Amino acid sequence: MRILLWCLLWLVGIAQAQVMSLPALNAGQVSVSGLSSGAFMAVQFEVAFSRTVIGAGVIAGGPYFCAQGSVYAATTTCTCTNEFFSCRVRPGGTRVADLISLTDWFATSQSIDPTSALASHRVWMLSGTLDSVVPQAVMNDLLTYYRHYIDANRITYKRNLVAEHAMPTDSYGNSCATLGSPYINNCNDDAAGELLNWIYGPLAPRNNGTLTGRFIAFDQSEFIALPTWHGMADTGYLYVPASCESGGCRLHVAFHGCQQNQDSIGTLFIRHAGYNAWADTNRMLILYPQTVATFANPNSCWDWWAYDDTRYAQKNGRQMAAVKRMVDRLAGSTIALICRRGRCT
Repeated sequence: MRILLWCLLWLVGIAQAQVMSLPALNAGQVSVSGLSSGAFMAVQFEVAFSRTVIGAGVIAGGPYFCAQGSVYAATTTCTCTNEFFSCRVRPGGTRVADLISLTDWFATSQSIDPTSALASHRVWMLSGTLDSVVPQAVMNDLLTYYRHYIDANRITYKRNLVAEHAMPTDSYGNSCATLGSPYINNCNDDAAGELLNWIYGPLAPRNNGTLTGRFIAFDQSEFIALPTWHGMADTGYLYVPASCESGGCRLHVAFHGCQQNQDSIGTLFIRHAGYNAWADTNRMLILYPQTVATFANPNSCWDWWAYDDTRYAQKNGRQMAAVKRMVDRLAGSTIALICRRGRCT
């Protein structure tokens, strides 16, 4: 019995040892992308930290600050996800002019970076024609929002793919017209590759064989105190190609959607969304920050309507600041960070 207990403790120790600190790898050329709540998060991270980010890929998302802190707006005007009220999505329904005014006001107050930094970004957008969760009218409003700050030749918008609400791939997942877990659909369409090529391209062909790199499970509590209190998991993930072990690679942050975190689908999004094969041959790190369910957020979405923090779309929003600290660590920032007793300093 003692031997069995010792073996179990040893195995638990091995599992815990696999979670490590996020390494400093002198990363640069930061970009972001996401699906659904991850897409809304990618947009708000890109806008708030526009001096850091160079581009974004948005799959089934909407304009910056779309919900304006209201879960009702988030689930009826920005998406069609409210169980009790009818969907109110319509062309122009997000009131883009108001969102632009709010963006400019945040920039003037320095709670986000200057909007002038957005002009150099490259943006890739996709909206499936069958998307019943974030209908195309919302993505069309996002295009209007982006065009206020970014020239048309720096934006591409794909809206003819006959796809439901999911991450489109060309090799893994449900049928393209399916709405359901793990929200990864085989549409014969490589969305991850297309958006990375638009932002960084032209890229070398992806690795269609065995990946050369490794996955690192890292401690997210280094970047946000009491992460599970604020909708973030204790553990996040990083894909490091063999060519990036010595540092100096690009960095792409991939935000999963609702119900795509580890507790919901394990590592399916991390391993099958399509990013790693391109990262392997193009010296690119892929950061997969992770959410967790809370009472106010049972579907493990990213905070894009203030379920945890009224500052959710600004640089000092808890989740926003946490991911920025991860980016800074990977970039080799020398800024010291200590998270303890409910705060980070």
